Amino acid sequence: MPSPHHGRHEFGQNFIRDRRVINTIVDLVAQTTGPIIEIGAGDGALTLPLQRLRRPLTAIEVDARRAVRLDTRTAATTNVVTADFLTYRLPATPHVVVGNLPFHQTTAMLRRLLHSPGWTDAVLLVQWEVARRRAGVGGATMMTAQWWPWFEFALAQRVPAAAFTPRPGVDGGLITVRRRADPLVDHHDRHRYQRLVHRVFTGRGRGIAQIVGGVAPRDVTRRWLRDNRIRVDALPRDLSAPQWASLLDLSDGPRDRGDRGHRQRR
Repeated sequence: MPSPHHGRHEFGQNFIRDRRVINTIVDLVAQTTGPIIEIGAGDGALTLPLQRLRRPLTAIEVDARRAVRLDTRTAATTNVVTADFLTYRLPATPHVVVGNLPFHQTTAMLRRLLHSPGWTDAVLLVQWEVARRRAGVGGATMMTAQWWPWFEFALAQRVPAAAFTPRPGVDGGLITVRRRADPLVDHHDRHRYQRLVHRVFTGRGRGIAQIVGGVAPRDVTRRWLRDNRIRVDALPRDLSAPQWASLLDLSDGPRDRGDRGHRQRR
C-alpha cells in the first residue's frame, strides 16, 4: 500500500508528525486573535488541531488531491483552498498566518509574507538555521534588519529532524513574527530605509564607524555611535532594531533631522 505521503514530496514538504510540536504551534496561535490562514495544510496534521480554537480557518494546499481529501475531514467553518501560497492573495483585513513552510521555498515565502498587508502575527516552522538568522540569534541578517522597524522576530524552539516525515537532512526551527503596532520607521520611508540597510551591509570597512563614514560627517557619526552605545568595531549584524532606525535619522543629514522628528520610533 503506498505511503499517504507518496508523491507529495515533489512539492518539497516535510510533514510535521510530532504531536508535541503541533501542540506548541497551536498554543502560540492561541495567544493571537483573528481569522487564521494556514500555509501548506497537507493532510491536516496542523489544520485539524487548529480547528479547536474555533476561529475562522483557511487552509491553503498546493496539491489538489490532498486538498480534496482534507476538505472531507474538516469542519464546515474551515475553508480548504487549492493554491500556491506564492501567488495566493492574502486578505487586507487582520488575520494570523501559520504554517510548516517547505524548506526550499522558505525565503521566497517569507518575502511574500513580509510584503503582504493585513496579517498581525505569523507562526512559522522553517529550517533551523533560517529560523536563527531571521530571529537575529548570533547577529541579524540583512533581510531581518530591513524589516525590523515593522516586524518583531522571535525564536520559539528547535524542532528535530525526526519530528518530520519524510525526515529532512536538517532540523527545523519555530519562529514567530509580529507586526509592530507602532513602527520604528514610518512606512513612507521603507524603501529609503531598506536601501540604507543594503548599503551598510554591503559597505566596506572594519567596523560600523568606517562603514557608515560616507553617510554623515565624522563628528555626527561619532555622536550617533556614542548616543546609541555602539562600538566603533561593531558589524552591521550587531545593531539592534532601534539602532538601525536611528541610522536613518543620521543619513538624513542635519537639514532633515528636525523635519523628521515625528518619525514613529519608540
